[in-house]
Amino acid sequence: MPTQLESLAAQSLLLNSADRASLAQVLLASLDEDETIGAAWAREIDRRVQAIESGEMAVLSLTDVLARARNAAA
Repeated sequence: MPTQLESLAAQSLLLNSADRASLAQVLLASLDEDETIGAAWAREIDRRVQAIESGEMAVLSLTDVLARARNAAA
């Protein structure tokens, strides 16, 4: 007789890919119960936004980033 976990896994695999992705996000988010991690990320995001808005940090376009990566790999 399958365990509850095995049954859930089997049922989850029958979902379409979008629903499986949503389920995975919910499950992963449920593992992040440490509020200090969320608070630290919020502070880091605020720091980066302020750095961009003040001009301290430059924002690059995807085209520029890809060009730099191609040049570095060559």
